[in-house]
Amino acid sequence: MTISFAGHGLDRADNLRPDAVAQAELRARPDARVLVLDGLSPLLDDANRLSWAGLDSLPEGAETVFLGLDAGAPVFAVVPLAGDDRPAYLQRPNWVAIAVLSPADLALYSGARSLVDWHARHRFCARCGSATAIAKGGWQRDCPACGAQHFPRTDPVAIMLVEHDGALLLGRGTQFPPRSYSALAGFIEPGETIEQGVAREVLEEVRVAVHSVSYLGNQAWPFPSQLMIACHARADARDLVIDYSELDDARWFTRAEVAEAMARGKDARAFIPPPRHAIAWHMLKWWLENEA
Repeated sequence: MTISFAGHGLDRADNLRPDAVAQAELRARPDARVLVLDGLSPLLDDANRLSWAGLDSLPEGAETVFLGLDAGAPVFAVVPLAGDDRPAYLQRPNWVAIAVLSPADLALYSGARSLVDWHARHRFCARCGSATAIAKGGWQRDCPACGAQHFPRTDPVAIMLVEHDGALLLGRGTQFPPRSYSALAGFIEPGETIEQGVAREVLEEVRVAVHSVSYLGNQAWPFPSQLMIACHARADARDLVIDYSELDDARWFTRAEVAEAMARGKDARAFIPPPRHAIAWHMLKWWLENEA
């Protein structure tokens, strides 16, 4: 699978992150650039590329994070005043920009967005409640009061295609756009394997027992910061008991219906598939191409 939101090509330069002198020198370089964001949304130039500015354009006291080296040039991003942990389907304005960005720009934006959003929402220590400060070039926050160290988080999410006799089980989230269906998904809980998380989530959401869980791929998902772990599983029956606190609907779709949806997109009769940048779209494409 060729997955969106990954592969920006930056040198992350981890060896430079903890060095305060090196960080100051990087910020002082004439080729240093900062990613231009409107809050957490990317602003594009006339060629539909990410916009960049010099660090001298930043307001006094702005918090910045070091993203890495782009062909040797240091690049940064600014921590916004507020974060946004809403899921992707409630952030439609971002998708206008995402649809036209190149894969490399999209991947760079994805990582930057997740990182600065985490900083915006974690300015206080979870141990003692004191204000924290950026450390390690923005890849850590330290609490001066109690000494706690806090690190950007990535939450693992299982996303799964459930198959039975040539049909796929897809669901509608409670706030999905009308007629939109996608793979079932849910957070992997502490103490679970990926396979156990898949089985539990499907059982909780639709009361279907699954087995033969296999791994398909993964995707960094920056809304706000998940690692989507794509899986395929098989079910022995199609009876559904939907948990309507989790889903608006769930249905079995035939191969022909899935193929028609993927071919026609928003004009499909059966259902509207996930957007192409979501790993769920690639999962459906994989299923059509590889499952007999």
